[in-house]
Amino acid sequence: MAIEVGELAARISKLPPLAGSTRVIAIDGPAGSGKTTLAARLGEQLAGSFVLNTDQLYHGWDGLAEGSRRLVDDVLRPLSEGEVATVRPWDWSAGKEAEPRAVPSCETLIVDGAGCGSRAAAEFLSMIIWLDAEPEVRQRRALDRDGEMFAPHWERWAGQERRLFELEQTRERADLIILTDTDPPQSS
Repeated sequence: MAIEVGELAARISKLPPLAGSTRVIAIDGPAGSGKTTLAARLGEQLAGSFVLNTDQLYHGWDGLAEGSRRLVDDVLRPLSEGEVATVRPWDWSAGKEAEPRAVPSCETLIVDGAGCGSRAAAEFLSMIIWLDAEPEVRQRRALDRDGEMFAPHWERWAGQERRLFELEQTRERADLIILTDTDPPQSS
């Protein structure tokens, strides 16, 4: 299903904020489905937006579930309470946390990454967008993007995704499902 990014941005801009004064859009789905591409394009279209990639929240290759919890505890709950949200980004090269940094105040926070549409996050989310593609397409995209760093961890990560998505039922709860096998989201 092709989606016009400009039309989607217009739809999003009309949604109410559910995390304090911030509208949070979760772009969830498995690795290589196009989440980061869509998030960047939406970020360009939505004035007053900030894109947060959840790769910063995962503590390494076994950190998917923990990253989902950190999103709620460190970002979404503080935003909803009018407090400063912080990210303790994971330094993938060093294998440890980097210095914490504040999430900038914004009208729309676009969260991009596997697990961001979890049930624990749902009360703060104005919209959940689910992206998906055939496994071979996703794997090719992910390995083209992240190359040798991701290759030895593909199956391990995909297994975590399957378990988390089965538990969370995120696709079934999504407000919008976009299949990106042949049609990545288009800019206006």
